Order: sequence, then C-alpha cells, then structure tokens
Amino acid sequence: MANDEGGDRTEQPTPRRREEARDEGQIARSADLTAAIALLAGLLLLKTLGGQMMGKLLGLTQALGHAPGIAATDLLPWIKRVGTAAAEALLPFLALLVVITVAGTAAQAGLLLTWKRLTPKPERVSPVSGFKRLVSADALSRLALGLLKIAFVVGVAYITIAGRIGDVLSTGGLHPAGVFGLSAAVLWDLAVRLALVLLVLGVIDYLFQRWRLERRLRMTKQEVRDELKRMEGDPLVKQRRRQIQARLAMQRIHAEVPRADVVVTNPTHFAVALRYEEAVMAAPRVVAKGKDLIAERIRQLAQQHGVPVVQRPPLARALYLTVEVGQEIPPAFYRAVAEILAYVYQLSGRKAG
Repeated sequence: MANDEGGDRTEQPTPRRREEARDEGQIARSADLTAAIALLAGLLLLKTLGGQMMGKLLGLTQALGHAPGIAATDLLPWIKRVGTAAAEALLPFLALLVVITVAGTAAQAGLLLTWKRLTPKPERVSPVSGFKRLVSADALSRLALGLLKIAFVVGVAYITIAGRIGDVLSTGGLHPAGVFGLSAAVLWDLAVRLALVLLVLGVIDYLFQRWRLERRLRMTKQEVRDELKRMEGDPLVKQRRRQIQARLAMQRIHAEVPRADVVVTNPTHFAVALRYEEAVMAAPRVVAKGKDLIAERIRQLAQQHGVPVVQRPPLARALYLTVEVGQEIPPAFYRAVAEILAYVYQLSGRKAG
C-alpha cells in the first residue's frame, strides 16, 4: 500500500500523457541522427549529381571568362544569367537534400510544430538552475556520450588516413591533376566512413533518447487512476465511446435481425427481434432491439430479409425496457410471445415447438 501511494513511477504512460508530452515538445529525436542522414544524403547526391553540377558551373565560368566588356546597361541581364545558371546547378541538389533531411527528422517522431518550447520560463534564465543542469546526471551522461562520439570519429579518421598514407606520401611525384584526384579520393573515402559511423552513432543516440523519454513519462499508480478519472469526464472520450457502442450495436443488428423469427414493434418507437431454437434455448431470446431510428432500421432489415413484423405495442415496449440483448425472455412473457410465434409459424408452415 505504501508503494502504491508513495510515488514510484512504475506504470507505462497513458495515451493522454504521451499526447500532452508531445504537445509540449517532449519527443524522442536525435540531432546526431538527423545530421548523419543529412551528411550521408549530401554525399550520395554529390556522387549522383556532382558531375552535372560541376559541368554547369564550369560552363558558367567559361562564359564569364570569354565575355566581352560588360556595360552598365548589360549588368542586370548578366546577373540574371549567372543567378539562373547557379540555381539550375544547385537547386536540385539543395531541394533533394532538404527533403531527405526533413523526412529523416519526421521518421523519428513525426512532424511537430509547437510554440510551448519557446515560452519563457524563469528557471531557464536562473543561474542556480543553469548550474544544476550543468552538473546534473543528464548533463554528465551527454558529456560522456559526446566524448565517446569524438573518440569514434577520430579513430575512424586515423584508420582511414593511415591506410592511405603511402599514397599521400607519393604525391610529390604526381602531376597536379593526379594530386587533385588522389586528394579527392582520400577525402571521399574519409567522408563516407565518417558519415556511416555518425549514422550508427545517431541510431544509438535515438534509441537512447526514446528510452530516456519513456522513463521520464512513466507514471505512478495514483497518476494513472487520476488520468482515468479525467478521461471518464472528457466529453470527447464520452462521445467517442458512444460512437463505438452505436457502431457495434448496428453491426450486431445487421447480423442478427436476418436470422430472427419475428420482430415485435410498437409500431414506430420500439422494435424487438426474437429468435427461438428449441434445441439450444429454454425460451425465446432477444437478439436485437432498438428505439426510434434504430427501431426503423430493424424493421427495414426485417422486411428486406422476409422476417415477419408483428405489431404488439405493450409487448414491444415491455420487452425493450426489461430484457437485454442476448437474454432469454422471462416467464411473464412466455404466453404472449408463444402466441406470436405460433402465428408466425402458421404463416410460414414451420412446426411450432
């Protein structure tokens, strides 16, 4: 009992708790993973579109180099030409990079726009609170993870350069074009390896952020009980529950009315569908019932499937008010229902039980 009230956060967060945290900007998202996705996407796009981009920029440079003297009146058209050529070369690359980066960010926790994180709070500018955050366990864990990431990146860079050190030392005898090509190959190899390492570290960081958020959102048993009480009084929750109940009731009506033996009506306000199987039932059973619009729907279904509809206002009202769906009728209604079933069986030629 002491544990139950003591405040131990042992319970999983409720959907409402998760929704409130999301509205406040508390989501599992890794900036390292987003940066790694952007870097890797940029490298792949450079590999794919780099030749085309370089060709357009070189063409623009050659055009500028061979251009005659530009008069003041020709300056604006030239600026427009340069801007257009640069946009044609760079915009596809930049647009795809932005789309991939946004998609990578959205894949972590969806797109979220909230201003609550920007709301000024006194504790954010308080020196005491700031110092506590600096020496907190959270800050120390982030520092340790940051140092670990730096160590991984430095290690990968060292291994990559050490593996090509022979090629780098032989550049003294190469043509300038060869030096440029070798430098580009080494830098490309280094960039790809670093991007892959950062991607792995970003995934690990994202999983850690999710784990830490789950721990932060955990609730006590008392908080869960209070949450359920609030949800019970929520008009939206009540409306949703009523909608679900109405949908389930209508599904049952559509399934049971065609199999009923008879529908007893008021004739307009109430409708009760009855079925009797002597081998498995001790008495006729109410398989569907409804009032007003639902009663009208029951009558329509009965007419569509050839189920007899009998008007007995007092009986229909009494059955609707006293017998739940799925229950057998009480002995007080045996005689009245037996007369109706006998009448129905006589019409259909079925032998009465």
